[in-house]
Amino acid sequence: MTSESAKCIAPTGAKRTRFRERPAYAEGLWDLGHDLYAWMVPNGSWGESNSGLLVGKGQSLLVDTLWDLRHTQTMLDAMGPLLREAPLHLLVNTHADGDHFWGNQLVEGVKSLTSAAARAEMEFHKPRSMLAFRRLGGFLKLAPVTSAQRVGHWFESMCLPYAFDEVKHTPAVETFTGTIWREIGGRKVQLIEVGPAHTSGDLMVYVPDAKTLFAGDILFIGSTPVMWAGPVENWLNALDLILGLDVETIVPGHGPVTNKDGVRRVKSYWEYVRGAARRCHEEKRSVAAAAHHIVTGPEFLALPFAKWDSPERMMTNVHVLYRQFDGRGGHLSVAAKINLMRKQALLAYALPGAAPALMRRIDASL
Repeated sequence: MTSESAKCIAPTGAKRTRFRERPAYAEGLWDLGHDLYAWMVPNGSWGESNSGLLVGKGQSLLVDTLWDLRHTQTMLDAMGPLLREAPLHLLVNTHADGDHFWGNQLVEGVKSLTSAAARAEMEFHKPRSMLAFRRLGGFLKLAPVTSAQRVGHWFESMCLPYAFDEVKHTPAVETFTGTIWREIGGRKVQLIEVGPAHTSGDLMVYVPDAKTLFAGDILFIGSTPVMWAGPVENWLNALDLILGLDVETIVPGHGPVTNKDGVRRVKSYWEYVRGAARRCHEEKRSVAAAAHHIVTGPEFLALPFAKWDSPERMMTNVHVLYRQFDGRGGHLSVAAKINLMRKQALLAYALPGAAPALMRRIDASL
């Protein structure tokens, strides 16, 4: 089965996305063929992440959980008939972002695995951080300054579809580095560490007998990728690695099932952004001025990825690229991250036609 013939076998019936957009594809459990499945969440915006399921003889492997318990439980319920025949044997978390592991407590008795770098980073990604982010958004919405109200609305809107207060921080237990193989119910699966790129410890799950790859957040399809760690060259190398694999069906971390054409589009995005950011850096533009210049410029607007969800993520991408150009690395402080997200929120209001629409309309509400 190819990406074009994947079909939704257990739709949730949702008529709108979590951000009230028209869904580009059905939310629910998709059959990829070869006893492989993907839990797909349109349209791939904040927390609208995908998961995967491999079914072997009497055992199964789950690739990622979701951002909160309610959404993770809905996914596990849909997978129930499959899991009764082949109980979960292994959970693999592709990286440390909460929308890929905060549902882990619902399968806490299952062996869990991630890269060593991702496991270390998971300590910095706890539910209380998003609860504080939401509270800050609510406070800023009440400020008498329009710019603060806009930032507050953007912060709060990102969080409102999710119940972070119910989540118990449950990071993966076992770790690995490099590339390893695991056997699940007679099927061999390759775990490939490719980070730091999107985050410090990205990994992908390759199922060679089905020519299928679960790419995690190395791939965003129809949704603007965001680089929290870098360097961008590692991300480009990971995309080249995918292009060299014998693979036909690829499940991204966000967005619809794709193939190598989707990989090439993401590669084109990063090549363009790296070049544009380099030129702005040489012109001594600030990060905020560079991001605004790039994402509102006629050259960018003429390109296909200008129509992708959340183009304001350019702010974060330029920030990380500038740090790379300046030879700086390491974790950002909490205050630095919040300030970066503040700038990203303000850029969203310079892009009123982008999705999700409600996150850039101060009069909108979930």
